[in-house]
Amino acid sequence: MVRTNRLPAGVAEALRAAGGAAKRALGDPALAELVMIRASQINRCAFCLDMHLALARSGGESGQRLDLLASWAEAEGLYTARERAALALAESVTVLTEGYVPDAVYEEAAEHFDEAELAGLIAVITVINTWNRLMVARRIPPGGKPW
Repeated sequence: MVRTNRLPAGVAEALRAAGGAAKRALGDPALAELVMIRASQINRCAFCLDMHLALARSGGESGQRLDLLASWAEAEGLYTARERAALALAESVTVLTEGYVPDAVYEEAAEHFDEAELAGLIAVITVINTWNRLMVARRIPPGGKPW
């Protein structure tokens, strides 16, 4: 079976613009990368993992924190309370197994982020989930051309 590697005109540009606006609203590029990596792990998006792991490393993120990101909840002491709240929110928004984000997860995030930052964080999570689905559906390989 042959899968398309194309995106409709303007989709990639719109998602890049949305992602940039979301990251600016969050105001923490390193945290944005951690959140995007975690969502991409859950969604098994090799293309996005390859890209965002490289960006995180080039931004100075440590190997151990990246290596253990999939088990952040058990990796005591490696992630700050703020990062842990963001990662929990990323998992809840990405999976939505209960049909919604649990109040406790949202409230914990709201304790660590002001309203504008929280809006940015939710937008970062939503944009990476969109990218993940676009790449996984088309099986774009790591380093592959996405369109």
